[in-house]
Amino acid sequence: MSETVTMEKIVSFCKRRGFIFQSSEIYGGIRSAYDYGPLGVEMKRNVKDEWWRTMVHTRDDVVGVDAAIIMHPRVWEASGHVGTFNDMLVESRTSGRRYRADHLIEAATGRDDIEGLSAEEMTEIIQTDERVKDPLDGGRDFAPVRPFNLMFETYTGPVKSPENIAYLRPETAQGIFTNFKNVLDTSRVKVPFGIAQQGKSFRNEITPGNFIFRTREFEQMEMEFFVEPGTDEGWHEYWLEERWRWYTDLGLNPDNLRRYEHPKEKLSHYSKRTVDIEYDFPFSGWSELEGIANRTDYDLKRHAEFSGQKLEYRDQQANRSYVPYVIEPAVGVDRITLAFLVDAYREEEVEGETRTVLKLHPRLAPVKAAVFPLTKKEPVSTVAKKLYDDLKGDYRIAYDDGGSIGRRYRRQDEAGTPFCVTVDFDTLEDKQVTIRDRDTMQQERIPIEAVRDRLKALISG
Repeated sequence: MSETVTMEKIVSFCKRRGFIFQSSEIYGGIRSAYDYGPLGVEMKRNVKDEWWRTMVHTRDDVVGVDAAIIMHPRVWEASGHVGTFNDMLVESRTSGRRYRADHLIEAATGRDDIEGLSAEEMTEIIQTDERVKDPLDGGRDFAPVRPFNLMFETYTGPVKSPENIAYLRPETAQGIFTNFKNVLDTSRVKVPFGIAQQGKSFRNEITPGNFIFRTREFEQMEMEFFVEPGTDEGWHEYWLEERWRWYTDLGLNPDNLRRYEHPKEKLSHYSKRTVDIEYDFPFSGWSELEGIANRTDYDLKRHAEFSGQKLEYRDQQANRSYVPYVIEPAVGVDRITLAFLVDAYREEEVEGETRTVLKLHPRLAPVKAAVFPLTKKEPVSTVAKKLYDDLKGDYRIAYDDGGSIGRRYRRQDEAGTPFCVTVDFDTLEDKQVTIRDRDTMQQERIPIEAVRDRLKALISG
């Protein structure tokens, strides 16, 4: 990761250019909640569209669903979230601050064997190891560690009563598992096949932070790929390769990516094997971008047990039924949007000036091209406006006639716009325009009627 890219620069840049704002900022904001501005919402939509295009539209073996955020509470009992979806919380009596106990201990002691310990075991470590102190005031007076369930509770109906408790979903995966039978019954799918979903999830994190990396409300993209038991390990390797290729094809520097194999003793209760694709973030170093897990048949069997429904696949050719194993690539949209922003951010010296440029892949760029008239005067501006009107239905296109051409180039470079099209006085005679490349700053002259096809080739390349 470039030393010039800091989290402070990224946060400031995102606000200044309209990518990401603090939520409810006019009221002082709310911790760990962010709004996407005009450029940010376009980029985030592009990230989601690229994932959906690659995972669903370009494949014959994956279909999509869009499940409800509020599901039957028994779903979360079956999945284990009601009983086990907890972080260990510890409160400092001196500062009143609350911390994740495992993170507090690990930061103070350097130990890497804390995850999975009971509340009692963590309490004993905190009370006996003098290195564990309140990061805020150095105090050593902590309340006993206790489990804290991460699900947001709500109520359905007009009465707040125990029988009306519901939850905002903490992940999108369970909506896929509960629709497994529906998809089998209504679609012409055969194992191996996948079901994909994008949508909001909610986790009441004790210590959210690092900008949009960890928030309480976030968006996920998950796909459950159902396979015949015995073929799961091969399919797991396949999806590891596919997901790695997706990031690098969209421009992430492979030097900033690595794979992290979860130790067997730290695997989630449903996992046979989990490998994370990690990114070297400027605020934390290597952190998870995406997890690819072999969830075995755990989820379908649990939902079959709790619902009383048979969740099996009937193999007509082999004349047998079985519960499929599942390979799950799961990623947070906000987290990978941040990775793409960080990876693309540059500060370059050009002709004695510092050029801030966002070198996003054209398919991710919020604005694909900008049309400039060399002058606001007619007929140059009239030709430019007509070209803009002709192109704007194809992609998100900008029209900019304010200030010098150089200043306009810098504005679009900073916004990540990969191509600028300039209409000048010569255009009136030769019917040609200039296309300028954001990354190389090279220019080419092409006929005005060829602009649409040229941009299409450049953006999809």
